[in-house]
Amino acid sequence: MPTVIEIFNEVHSRLTEPGKVGNTTGAYQFDLSGDEGGPFHIVIRDGVGEAGAGAAENPNTTISMSAADFVGLATGKLDPTMAFMTGKLKVRGDMALAMKLQNLLR
Repeated sequence: MPTVIEIFNEVHSRLTEPGKVGNTTGAYQFDLSGDEGGPFHIVIRDGVGEAGAGAAENPNTTISMSAADFVGLATGKLDPTMAFMTGKLKVRGDMALAMKLQNLLR
């Protein structure tokens, strides 16, 4: 199982590839609890993005969940819709932007 940091590093490397983010623009804040938890971010502007540890400045969408559930979500072991419906995943802010997250994580 990858760690949270490994997942964000992988996402970061993918976001620097031309064309990966399309016309998506926004800032995601992740508030992860438990082991490996803390604030993380994905920020996308002008066709490129970056991801890593630390809070996002003025996030459009804030996602709260456990670090273990985030790893499950990113690796495809946890269905995002089920996680949301069962309260494992909480979203504040721009829901349409949150829906695009799955494409960025995989």
